[in-house]
Amino acid sequence: MAVSSQKAELGVLAPSFALPDVRTGQTISSDDLTTGPLLVMFICNHCPYVKHVRQGLAELGRDYTDAPIDIVAISSNDADAYPDDSPDELARVADEVGYPFPLLYDETQEVARAFGAVCTPDFFLFDRDRRLVYRGQMDDSRPGNAIPVTGSDLRAAIDTVLAGEKVPELQKPTIGCSIKWKPGNEPY
Repeated sequence: MAVSSQKAELGVLAPSFALPDVRTGQTISSDDLTTGPLLVMFICNHCPYVKHVRQGLAELGRDYTDAPIDIVAISSNDADAYPDDSPDELARVADEVGYPFPLLYDETQEVARAFGAVCTPDFFLFDRDRRLVYRGQMDDSRPGNAIPVTGSDLRAAIDTVLAGEKVPELQKPTIGCSIKWKPGNEPY
């Protein structure tokens, strides 16, 4: 069942995190990410909405490789109930798709809760001061609607924050699969 991201309070500070990269096993901390603005994307493997945009996510990552921005993806789904979202499967798909950014695994789901993530994909863009400036969709493309994946909304927000300008507050929420919470771990 599709859900949409919740309206977020712009200006809030990015939560801290330290999570393992599924491909390297190395822990990556928010304190390590000091290049400039920070894009955090909550994704997974099994969701049709993520499958629909994953090549676009890889392209976005490649397009901003040399830009002064840190990009990470996080998967917080319950891997026991959804084995496609296990760290090994996440690593396999990340390599297959060619994600040029770290894909971190949030086994306890504490990071997803701290961010207020509700779906996959779910995008959080923070400025250089780590204040939330964008919580919206990648673009208008959805599985089955024949609109090409361009990342236009997310790219516009990234370009705006990189230019040191204010990101417009009118933002369309993203739509995707709900995060698969472990029993008793649901935040609502």
